[in-house]
Amino acid sequence: METELEYEAYLAVLEELTFAKNLTQEEKALYDLLVLLIENYEAENYPMASVKPYEVLQHLITASGISQQNLVGIIGSDEVVSQVVDGQLSLNNWQAKVLADYFQISPTIFQL
Repeated sequence: METELEYEAYLAVLEELTFAKNLTQEEKALYDLLVLLIENYEAENYPMASVKPYEVLQHLITASGISQQNLVGIIGSDEVVSQVVDGQLSLNNWQAKVLADYFQISPTIFQL
């Protein structure tokens, strides 16, 4: 896949296959192939900006309309929450899981 036009055509076929019922083995294989091709094209042509975990947390706090105080006792003390939100302290795996549960998202969001 080399052009945006090809990309869009492959996306259209993938969408059809996604919602089709009773795919044949060949259609399943085509689906898997299209997913790989599209993922590769997107990785090369639409790179994701590198977002730090604390920036994600800042966004979630703002978007949810809560304050840092809501997280005190969930991931640590007032000081710990403040340091995590400010990017001075990294989240550990347990904190990432607890925050993911709290915001109902995947904990991988908080990984670099």
